[in-house]
Amino acid sequence: MTINETQDEIIDEFEGLTDWMDRYAYIIELGNTLSPFPEADKIPANLIEGCQSRVWIAAKRNPDGTIDFEADSDALIVKGIVALLMRVLNHRTPDEILDSDLYFIDRIGLSEHLSPTRSNGLVAMVKQIRNYAKAFKMLDEAK
Repeated sequence: MTINETQDEIIDEFEGLTDWMDRYAYIIELGNTLSPFPEADKIPANLIEGCQSRVWIAAKRNPDGTIDFEADSDALIVKGIVALLMRVLNHRTPDEILDSDLYFIDRIGLSEHLSPTRSNGLVAMVKQIRNYAKAFKMLDEAK
């Protein structure tokens, strides 16, 4: 599935949830789908600055050129938001990540239903994921 196909799938899932309490419950449920984040990786270098809650994102490069992300948060809703980002951006190449337009965030109404601090945190998470992609791309270009 492409990034846009994954985003469209998420949009379809959220369209079936008209009440925001149901949407929040679903987001929390998605957070429970994240793989366990190693305690050893909960270090300052992986901590996302600008988030009200604590969010960690780590990345590693696969031999096929894609990036695998691991993520966690100590807040249930934020953990679900991270899970959505992982669903869209995990196992992608740096170019796919850097060229993506993450329109699903607005289309599911997430940006308008988050507090300003959570919105800032979401922007910081996306920025960090893109920074990892830029760094891996630069490593490729240096070879």
